[in-house]
Amino acid sequence: MAISFDYPPGATPLDPDEAAGLIPSHITNHGQLNEWELVNIVEGERWAFSRKRKDLLSIEFVRRLHKRMFGDTWRWAGTFRSTEKNIGIDPARIQPTLLDLFKDAEMQLEHKSYSLDGIAARFSHRLVSIHPFANGNGRLSRTMADLLLVREGSQRFNWGAGTNPVAEGDTRRAYIDSLRAADARDYAPLLAFVRS
Repeated sequence: MAISFDYPPGATPLDPDEAAGLIPSHITNHGQLNEWELVNIVEGERWAFSRKRKDLLSIEFVRRLHKRMFGDTWRWAGTFRSTEKNIGIDPARIQPTLLDLFKDAEMQLEHKSYSLDGIAARFSHRLVSIHPFANGNGRLSRTMADLLLVREGSQRFNWGAGTNPVAEGDTRRAYIDSLRAADARDYAPLLAFVRS
């Protein structure tokens, strides 16, 4: 049976080839997919937070983390997307743009360009804007920001008081609205959201 994708506002639709990469055959709707992915995501985060990551800001780590978070769900997990999406940059520019993001984050940390929360929130926003993978970019960007905070000796973000910014509702709307404000270089809503 084919899965019926009912994308919430702000979600990135998969093309048919990407959707065909779904590994579990019992999933028939988006709710089941989210539940299945959550188990995989928790395992990926457990692995990621198991020790300090010296290679955190690297192409290799981002790909490995995505594979750990989504490898039981998607055959293409850990592989950069090759298709255009409703968000994100040209697929050919993903790798060099990620390298720029990593260098910028290290420089911001070294020079204390912003508060640590400001650096991590901006990092997450830029990572999700690059949209390196076909699916899971929001979850990945939030985990990467949290890993950066922990690496630097701070606490993880709350991301909407522990509620799920993936599920439809007020928390997701606030998250998407804060990202859109950040697109216009207004980071105040995002900085408020991440610690709400």
